[in-house]
Amino acid sequence: MSFKIIGTGKFIPDYSVDNNMLTQYVDTSDEWIKQRVGIASRYISTKYTTNEMGAFAAKDAMEQCGVSADEIDLIIASTCSSEFSCPTVAGFVQKSIGANCPVFDINSACSGFLFCLETAAMYMNSGKYKKVLVVGSERISRLLDWSDRSTCVIFGDGAGAAVLEAENGHYLASKLFTKGDTDIILIPLDIGNSPFYRGEAKKPAIYMLGQETFKFAVNSIVNDSLDVLKEAGLTVDDVDHFVPHQANGRIINFAAKRLGVPEEKFVSIISEYGNTSSSSVPMALDMLNRSGKLKRGDIVVLSAFGGGLSSAACVIKW
Repeated sequence: MSFKIIGTGKFIPDYSVDNNMLTQYVDTSDEWIKQRVGIASRYISTKYTTNEMGAFAAKDAMEQCGVSADEIDLIIASTCSSEFSCPTVAGFVQKSIGANCPVFDINSACSGFLFCLETAAMYMNSGKYKKVLVVGSERISRLLDWSDRSTCVIFGDGAGAAVLEAENGHYLASKLFTKGDTDIILIPLDIGNSPFYRGEAKKPAIYMLGQETFKFAVNSIVNDSLDVLKEAGLTVDDVDHFVPHQANGRIINFAAKRLGVPEEKFVSIISEYGNTSSSSVPMALDMLNRSGKLKRGDIVVLSAFGGGLSSAACVIKW
């Protein structure tokens, strides 16, 4: 038993930061940022935690499809930026919505939401779980070195969610990939104040090699999308909408050209929201869903890539 998506939701935090505002903190310009990554602004959470944003997005998705908390059998959340190891984002969401079910978090960086979908599918295949709530929530702003213009101009905060219902014939094919690597993308944590620690302390902020990340990203979108379409017995011409991870506007444009797909088929929200890590795919999916462009029966390809290194893709019949 697989699933169909019956509801989507999102939460956008309170503070919009345009490129000109960033010039107060780092040596950059609006023109430089737009040319390099295609971002004009991003939203920064000044008060809401990762847990709280996830709960807001979850409630939004549940409200859209009219599902109550007592109908939810499982909650899975993706994050790499939570302020807490415990409670988990999923645990906080459970308490906030009043559910009574098992919950857990997954961390696969920007690919995390798609890893959650695959995990949900496996649980639902057991027959025990009929409705699953999947949430991606990220407060990446707390992990940035705000003096490093190669990273701080890219990211934003936000959350997205989806309610899944057990039903065959909708989750058509999927692919997950991980290659353990610390050279291209690295997010160290604070080592604390243990008197026994003898290792090298790294700044607890995102480190990323831009050119290598760009190559990995484009190849991941293209190859993973082709692989899952082949598995589903489909071609790029059968796809109505591509919903990629919103990492960089140029990455999306390059991938579209490599696939031979009109850019209009690619959902892009990065100009306004920036890279919100594992939240970006569910946020973009929610915006597509509420735009009226997404119809039942449409073929949708979701794809993501990020630290780990990891990537993921799936084909969904809406």
